[in-house]
Amino acid sequence: MDIADPLQSLLADLQGLHFSDYESRAYLALLKIQPATAYEVAKEAGLPKANAYSVLESLGRKEAVQPVSESPVRYTATPPDVLLAAIVETTERRAARIKEGIGKLGNVPQQEYVWSMTGAHAINSRISQMIDASTTHLWIKGSEEHLERHLDRLEAAARRGVDVLIVLFGTRVEQFSCGGRITVMLHEGNGIPVAMARWLVSLTRDFEEALVAEFGSQPHGSYTRNKPLVNIFDSLIRHEIYFCEIFAIFGDEIQDRFGPALIELRQKYLPKAQVATLRELIAATEGP
Repeated sequence: MDIADPLQSLLADLQGLHFSDYESRAYLALLKIQPATAYEVAKEAGLPKANAYSVLESLGRKEAVQPVSESPVRYTATPPDVLLAAIVETTERRAARIKEGIGKLGNVPQQEYVWSMTGAHAINSRISQMIDASTTHLWIKGSEEHLERHLDRLEAAARRGVDVLIVLFGTRVEQFSCGGRITVMLHEGNGIPVAMARWLVSLTRDFEEALVAEFGSQPHGSYTRNKPLVNIFDSLIRHEIYFCEIFAIFGDEIQDRFGPALIELRQKYLPKAQVATLRELIAATEGP
């Protein structure tokens, strides 16, 4: 990885908090060399000297820096934890005021669309929000690879009484069960990822929200509160749960009839490339 990547990432995140490029560079530079004059900050940050004072004054209005001496004036940077805590508090207050203000507008039409998400960060953020908002149930179908990052939130939801049920592609049942607080069922009794399953995550919450996402080379997904669509997603995951229950009792008989991972059945309906991939997975699972 390019050593400049972490710096570019920091600059981008600061700019996302409404710091300009110059302000972001000046703040990071000052953290390294504080206390420092405007000239020293400009030199360290690679800024035009003519802009240094105005940039530091702007950062001062944002309470990100402050002068600590005169003749010459030297500046120090507000510690990152203090600065970011203040930004979080201010943003939360502003969001609460906006929510309250919108509520006072009267009846706002609630048109339930299907929203698109692009990128793993956007998808995982929405999954986290759904988990945190859950009150009665969370039904999830996905691979252990993509659900692992949400384990702490899922365990917290289970502790507050949410019925969390995971249809898992993978093998780490005990890890995801979190001491029995979460019900985990291996997909079709074996957890073998079928077709695109290793990249897919489906989630429904409280019969109110649904999400489906693909974590491939270009992660993307969809989210909705549209009631008919949520009902469809709930039904799909519910039928996966039914299959898990059925496999727990009749798994051997089903596999004797249709083969492991229902390969003899699936090959009738899956694309040929996916059938070939599934056969390879079955072979790898069964071993020599």
